Amino acid sequence: MRLHIPSLPHTCTTAEYSWCAYTQKVKKFCDMMMDQGHEVYLYAGVENEARCTEYLAVTDEKYLDGFIPEFNPDNRIFKRFNDKSIMLIKDRIEQHDIICLIGGRAQLPIKEAFPNHIVCEFGIGYSGIIPDTHHVFESFAWMHSVYGSQINDAHDLNGRFYDTVIPNYFDKCEFPSKYMSNDRNYLLYVGRLIERKGLQIVLEVAERTGLPLHIAGSGNYPLPNWVEYHGVVGPQERSKLMGGAIALLAPTLYIEPFGGVTIESLFMGTPAITTNWGAFAENISPKWRCNSIASFCNAVAEAQQLTSLHRTIFRTETIQRFSLAAIGPEYDKYFRHLQTLFGQGFYEVPSA
Repeated sequence: MRLHIPSLPHTCTTAEYSWCAYTQKVKKFCDMMMDQGHEVYLYAGVENEARCTEYLAVTDEKYLDGFIPEFNPDNRIFKRFNDKSIMLIKDRIEQHDIICLIGGRAQLPIKEAFPNHIVCEFGIGYSGIIPDTHHVFESFAWMHSVYGSQINDAHDLNGRFYDTVIPNYFDKCEFPSKYMSNDRNYLLYVGRLIERKGLQIVLEVAERTGLPLHIAGSGNYPLPNWVEYHGVVGPQERSKLMGGAIALLAPTLYIEPFGGVTIESLFMGTPAITTNWGAFAENISPKWRCNSIASFCNAVAEAQQLTSLHRTIFRTETIQRFSLAAIGPEYDKYFRHLQTLFGQGFYEVPSA
């Protein structure tokens, strides 16, 4: 199959933009689909490290320092990116090609420009989905949450047979086992520094357990001086921090679409201690999901007792569930399912 993948206008598909989860999804998605034998046409920023059949630079500007434009099709940066992507796609698209979007409603003009082609939002961890496209959600919890938010009348209560759930995917090479330490003596938080991520809970658990706390991420949340703050970290430093932690704390207060850092932590043999909201109920064992300060502290005590064998098992199981090699065939199967829309649709079994 041939896939056309417009990325985002404010980033490049390189490791330098590791702070943007959706850009990294695009980068890894291209690699994963190339491994599955598909043709990949990538429309992205001025620099690229993703594997693809053809890479087309859509922008001539490079933004850094976490710059994020308003995700709106009328935004100047998105409009320029969309317009040029449409022009380049029109020069290359064939009848049964699939257009894969990652920007939600901000990329609506791309969908509208190709009414006779299959358009798929392939990694939905956001709420602003485009109506009448095909949707791949990161978790069942998030699919149902978004469906519920879109309800306008009784008909909107129905599911959509050509929507699906495929978990987020990770390059295991970014999480080398050599960084898995046997001498773990601190707790870790990685993510945006905002109240809704449960930062107050993180601080209180660290205080009550008496353990050092390391924090990495962007934001200006006021941290006490006993916290070791690392700022925004790239893949290598992140894996080192995770590989040396007793546990990663992720007490998110909202419905978590996926929570990628929890899976990254498990790649490094480090349990993620979370709340019960959203995708955590699908990806995290009940023994590590908490609903009180006491249960968080008890989970930390449990994590302190883990052996190196336990941590190796965490890593092995996570590779089996969330690596590019594990998730790639799920996308391949889904895209073959979409191809039946050119045939008998609901009545046709996708080809192997």
